[in-house]
Amino acid sequence: MQSQKPEKLDFNSEYPCPCRRRGTLVPITLTEAFGCDRCQQIFVVEDNGQVLEQLSTTYPYKKAWRWNGSSWNIVHPKLGESYLPVALGIIFVLVIIWLPLALRLASTNTIVAWALVALLLAILPALMLWLTHRP
Repeated sequence: MQSQKPEKLDFNSEYPCPCRRRGTLVPITLTEAFGCDRCQQIFVVEDNGQVLEQLSTTYPYKKAWRWNGSSWNIVHPKLGESYLPVALGIIFVLVIIWLPLALRLASTNTIVAWALVALLLAILPALMLWLTHRP
């Protein structure tokens, strides 16, 4: 049975690409980095040789993985580095405070409009969260 403990990456070994399962990581000469032979991504070795971090990324945080001897495990960013707290805070304010207040103050003709505005404002953080965490 393979160990789940992270292993130090060896530049003389071959590893599968963490983002494309069909690719193979090839060491880049004179650097502490790997390149994928299929997707052309560059990965830098960090954290004493145990973390592989994607170099070119459009995400607001860098994607990183640890090798456990047989597969890659995603290294999750700290809670403060993601949009999750912001999205949950916005949804909390909209659902718990703003929506009941708007429904109480609105006349019967504008309740549907206030509910639609609240729904749209609640969807925005969910969309933001989905866009940042999609593969």
